[in-house]
Amino acid sequence: MPDLNEIENETVAKPAPRWIWLWMAIVIAVVAWAVYYFAFYRKPVSTLDGFAKCVSKSGAKMYGAWWCPHCADQKDLFGYAFQYVNYVECSPAGQKTENETCKKAGVKNFPTWQFPDGSRAEGVLHLPVLGDKTGCRLP
Repeated sequence: MPDLNEIENETVAKPAPRWIWLWMAIVIAVVAWAVYYFAFYRKPVSTLDGFAKCVSKSGAKMYGAWWCPHCADQKDLFGYAFQYVNYVECSPAGQKTENETCKKAGVKNFPTWQFPDGSRAEGVLHLPVLGDKTGCRLP
């Protein structure tokens, strides 16, 4: 019959070696970094990236102002892909006055789209209209 001390020795769990704790800490740190990176630093991919690049490549240009709500609406239609659009800020540095570039271009209202054929359109243009004017296909 087993002795009471033998039974106690069998049931007491031995502590894990220190190297296991070190590896667990490293794995947790790497997983935490990966989650943080993909949540905050990874550049979002938009389905409109190709369309926005095509619009820019066509020579189309949007003139706008930071304070203009319609310009914000136009930017929202592109989402993250707006970074690829040829955009001219007509009120830089927080000013509400029009800069010389926009005055020389004859921009009166925002947003104003200028197309390679010399035509212009004022106001928010929906993406299918921009596609027709530039020859770019929506995804």
